[in-house]
Amino acid sequence: MTFSLLNRLVREVDPRLLAKCAWNLGRGSMHSVRAFERRRKRGRHFPAFLFISVTSQCNLHCQGCWVATPGAGKSLEPERVDDIIRQAKAQECRFFGILGGEPLLYPRLLEILGRHPQCYFQVFTNGTMLTPEIAAEMRRLGNVTPLISLEGLEEVSDERRGGKHVFERSLKGLENCRRERLLTGVATSVCKTNFRELVSETFARELIRRGVHYLWYYIYRPVGPNPCPELCLSEAEVIALRRFMVDLRLRIPMIVVDAYWDHEGRALCPAATGISHHIGPMGDVEPCPPLQFAREAVNGGSDLKHLVEDSRFLAEFRQFAAAQTRGCVLLDCPEKLAEFLRAQEARDTSGRGTAYAELGAMTCHPGHHLPGREIPERHWAYRFAKKHWFFGFGAYG
Repeated sequence: MTFSLLNRLVREVDPRLLAKCAWNLGRGSMHSVRAFERRRKRGRHFPAFLFISVTSQCNLHCQGCWVATPGAGKSLEPERVDDIIRQAKAQECRFFGILGGEPLLYPRLLEILGRHPQCYFQVFTNGTMLTPEIAAEMRRLGNVTPLISLEGLEEVSDERRGGKHVFERSLKGLENCRRERLLTGVATSVCKTNFRELVSETFARELIRRGVHYLWYYIYRPVGPNPCPELCLSEAEVIALRRFMVDLRLRIPMIVVDAYWDHEGRALCPAATGISHHIGPMGDVEPCPPLQFAREAVNGGSDLKHLVEDSRFLAEFRQFAAAQTRGCVLLDCPEKLAEFLRAQEARDTSGRGTAYAELGAMTCHPGHHLPGREIPERHWAYRFAKKHWFFGFGAYG
């Protein structure tokens, strides 16, 4: 399957974009991880990968969305986004996840990303606003990959996304990417209502037919003002999802992404290792995107390196999370997490003023951490990459 994947990429992706991905993302990410590991050994933590939510504005109203805010929403000033990237780049961070809301509602997004040709940007989008013009500009820049979220087929997608004809509109965005020969991904938050439709080789092969090159599955988390906890997976479904991904990697010419299991199939939390953290649409420095609590914020003139490395809140969060579970503290121990955040006097950064109440209403749900039921990677390339490039360092003793 490795040869078939390479053959697909060569045939379907603009060669300049492939070269940019190999240099910026491939070589750049390995360099960033090595720099992260050197810092970690000195007791300094600055993430190798940084996630930035540029805006909380969105054109959809999804179940389990933690970003929803009243009114027009909040956005980072363009100058602040540019400065965050510039300062992170100085710390050898080269990969950035760009989130929202819907980041394509952010007017100057691609202009800003174009100022940093040495970096690689993954834009998390629902795809409904990914026009031919935007796809063409992404191709021109060369250092941007769109990651389009599909939350079900026609009926389930509308229910999950709170819109009309969302699946059809997202597919149009995918088609625009295919026509421009972009390196394109699809992400899905796997839940009760979309499990049968999306955890399927038929679905994966249909995406291949539509020009998708990587597929990212992650587990639904019941957060935000409309948490819908009834959508959470059971333990059996989490195990079935993990087994499906491990087996699918051997059968199809597409990259199957997860960031929550290591090469031995043990759960991990990227925020607990410190390899990634998140900056919200008001500049708040948070452990991860769905955890909307912070002590520090990026303002004009902030020194991002010292803000992150000297953050007692982030340091104690990493220790707390690693001590509680190898998985997601939101799913595994929300009550203890709420106690920890209150003890830290962490601010509610949701923009709703209700994040503590929402967290207090959560109960435990099955997540990635299922001791004794680990499913190791079977594909040599995934085992090697996870062990040596991304997850081969300590956080759990």
